[in-house]
Amino acid sequence: MSTRRYCLTLDLKDDPELIAEYKRQHRRLRPEITKSIRQAGVEEMEIYLLGTRLFMIMEVNEQFSFERKAAMDRENPAVQEWEEFVWQFQKPLPQAKPGEKWIRMEKIFCLETSV
Repeated sequence: MSTRRYCLTLDLKDDPELIAEYKRQHRRLRPEITKSIRQAGVEEMEIYLLGTRLFMIMEVNEQFSFERKAAMDRENPAVQEWEEFVWQFQKPLPQAKPGEKWIRMEKIFCLETSV
């Protein structure tokens, strides 16, 4: 099974209490949310934080597509509830389109393929 890696970014609101709560919520993520992530073809997901900037790394299998995941999420009430809940902590990046949260980052360097 081949995997692909995607890196995405998003900001949190600049409020230490909100950021602390966001971190707490992710330490106890509900099983139906992690199940939906895996069902979409995500094999591994990590989220890192520096200040207010979030950085997500996703390793996905061949079943995964952003379009398929978005469609699955729209049909899942638990995911919709989660997304609405976490939006209170999140702040869209300046280059985000209306309603867009996580933005895919451009890969600009890879040690393995550098000359």
